[in-house]
Amino acid sequence: MNIRDVKRNVLLNPGPSTTTDSVKLAQIVPDICPREKEFAGIMAPMRDDLVKIVHGDPKEYTAVLFCGSGTICIDITLNSLLDKGKKALIVQNGSYSERACEVCRAYGLDHIELKQPIDQKPDLSVIEDTLRENHAIGYVYVTYHETGTGLLNPVKEIGALAHKYGAFLITDTTSAYALMPINVYDQNIDFCMASAQKGITGMTGLSYVIGRRDIIEKSKDFPVRSYYCNLFLQYDYFERTGEMHFTPPVQTIYAAKQALIEYFEEGEDNKWARHTRVMNAIRKGIDDLGFREALSRDVQSGLVAAVNYPDDPNWDFEKIHDYCYERGFTIYPGKMQGVGTFRLCALGAIDEDDIVKFWEVFTEAMKETGVSIPAVYK
Repeated sequence: MNIRDVKRNVLLNPGPSTTTDSVKLAQIVPDICPREKEFAGIMAPMRDDLVKIVHGDPKEYTAVLFCGSGTICIDITLNSLLDKGKKALIVQNGSYSERACEVCRAYGLDHIELKQPIDQKPDLSVIEDTLRENHAIGYVYVTYHETGTGLLNPVKEIGALAHKYGAFLITDTTSAYALMPINVYDQNIDFCMASAQKGITGMTGLSYVIGRRDIIEKSKDFPVRSYYCNLFLQYDYFERTGEMHFTPPVQTIYAAKQALIEYFEEGEDNKWARHTRVMNAIRKGIDDLGFREALSRDVQSGLVAAVNYPDDPNWDFEKIHDYCYERGFTIYPGKMQGVGTFRLCALGAIDEDDIVKFWEVFTEAMKETGVSIPAVYK
């Protein structure tokens, strides 16, 4: 099959994202044993490139690769980096920070679930009070960008508080890494994470934790709670052999290599400008059709819009979804408990023109299903 015969879909879901043809083609390589030096030689520069994206010094920060979806990084950091006698402080204000709490409960980790509103930035004074009153906190965990709502958390300020009270900061950057500019030093980040199918616009199956070497090396003496999902064990194997401990996702890594080439060719600023163009076009369509968003735009990341379902008896998300899907556009349901929303995301290898075409199709879907234009809210 010629690559030109492959249908191009515009994915407005929160990942995986629309990929370039060159990334797709990068997976078509001769079969190779991943223990060959030729393949292992891909790893070291890839790890440095992943650190470079967040402006880390490879002597101080490293990237540790794992085979799995983004959730594996949540699992790995939480279970691997909590020392005996320490507590985790989880800032819980969305579905993905709730997932972190579920991981803590699954491992029986001593943790504080600090619930905050899902539609506004967390109260820093409450976070500081919690740190002041609990001297055994080993790390603070916060989602950088809550993909369920589009909320952008004040990571820099939370990291500063963690450091003030002798803890370190872990942030889930899965839906922000390589999308919006991140600097681990400026933002007080000790550990962050992502998956290849998100910001670098690669393929699903490769995820990575980026973090401080000194803390990872110290964690060799922390309780081992998982064999496969242990940060130090994977890091140590990389350092000694240049390979992943267990069988890597070979073709996915070739795709990630190409995706990284394209990331640096476009450049951080240009890429963020493109995603911003996409989000501006998304917001224009929202406004033109009279939809309302679940969150105020001044607390959003500028990468995800959570749109409230209209109060219209003819509104049927599945029918709207299917109409758009058949025409090459994917939209995604929301993750706000008790609130009907759908999400539109500015991820992947797409641009403003794609969104203009999407809104044409979406408007046709509303007319076809009898949904009022502009959207009706009580």
